[in-house]
Amino acid sequence: MPARSASPSFRPGAPRHEQLSDWLRERIRAGEMAAHDQLPSEAELGELSGVSRITVRRALGTLENEGRIYRRQGLGSFVAPPPLPQGLVRLTDFAQDMERAGLKASSRVLHQAPEPAPHYVAEALGVDADAPTVRLDRLRLGDGKPVALDRTWLPPFYAQFLEGHDLTTETIYRVLERDYEIPVLRGQYRIEAAVARADEAGPLGVPEGAPVLLVERTSYTAGERAVYYQRRYYRADRVAFDLELARPDATAGGDGELGMPLREFEPVFKGA
Repeated sequence: MPARSASPSFRPGAPRHEQLSDWLRERIRAGEMAAHDQLPSEAELGELSGVSRITVRRALGTLENEGRIYRRQGLGSFVAPPPLPQGLVRLTDFAQDMERAGLKASSRVLHQAPEPAPHYVAEALGVDADAPTVRLDRLRLGDGKPVALDRTWLPPFYAQFLEGHDLTTETIYRVLERDYEIPVLRGQYRIEAAVARADEAGPLGVPEGAPVLLVERTSYTAGERAVYYQRRYYRADRVAFDLELARPDATAGGDGELGMPLREFEPVFKGA
């Protein structure tokens, strides 16, 4: 492998495990190591770089947390495949998102029961605090692997339409639009970093306190009526977001000081 033919050059001052992970990251970015190529063993990396095995493990742990490599027990570390572009922030449902990413979508229903609306749910849905809602929890899978955990609160009027439907294979969008002609016309989003609590970490298959990407969404139908409020917890090692901005036409005399309109805001799946 190309990485074996060169060795990192360490700078004074910076931790060596960070410099080693930087060096490996650059080899991957430069295409010197392709997807699923095996990295040198811990012992080989230690000999190549002149650092201890503990330092090597810390460097590899950083790259694994970033989704750039994956490990196989007894076999070693391998370069993770490149992210798959996908438009999850567009007004699509999870099945459409997975289909466009080339993955088979499925879900597991973990919870479906009436619940008084917490204050943040009530505010999003435009109802009184503790108003009746139905909470639906689903583990969302791509090719059988956990991608996200959804918690969705619906007013009883819309929740009634989901009764009798197989929500392991059907989505809220499709049930409402196909069977009841209730279109989801608009979505309001908020995206932030979070950590997985115990009840989220377990289904997602990550340690408690692991980083997750939290996407809050309120979806609306005709008349600006809120259909549901949802919190989706993405595994941070499975998804990232790409942002593209378009600068106003500078040739028309604009200097771009008023900002750049958003052209694309798409997630990419890592290691899918």
